[in-house]
Amino acid sequence: MSKIKIPSARLSFPSLFNPASFGGESTGKFEATFILDKKEHAEVIKQIEAVIAKLQKEELKGKIPADKICLKDGDEMDRPEYQGKMTIKASTKKRPLVIDREKTPITEDDNIVYAGCYVNAIISLWAQNNQYGKRVNAQLDGVQFLRDGEPFGDGGVSVDEFDAFGDSDDAF
Repeated sequence: MSKIKIPSARLSFPSLFNPASFGGESTGKFEATFILDKKEHAEVIKQIEAVIAKLQKEELKGKIPADKICLKDGDEMDRPEYQGKMTIKASTKKRPLVIDREKTPITEDDNIVYAGCYVNAIISLWAQNNQYGKRVNAQLDGVQFLRDGEPFGDGGVSVDEFDAFGDSDDAF
């Protein structure tokens, strides 16, 4: 496995404290997607691509389809926050290290990491070649909260939306 250090990535779909679930079922894995700006992260992206190429050549004995590789081009995805970016999804069966800027462990109750914040991450790339097929995967080793960012997802409702009800306590 090749360790990669990713500085100042935007965090998307984090399941860092509890295993992710899909369709109501637990996947049994902790995971996160890291959004890399094509310009700002050009060197890290080149490093990741070089490791992927090496794994394909040496361990998988040939190129594999893009959908079997953990690094994706955000311009090919239907998410506005991914446009002009690359994404890499990493997962692990063991809970990853999650720390703050002072390197103090973070818990879910701290409410510090969220989809949209910026983090430093350490991942390890590895080749899968078994009965389930050939892939290049990323193992999630650790995440360090770096700074706040605009949260992704549904912003819920604003208190101003309740102005439509007025001040009356009449139900109907």
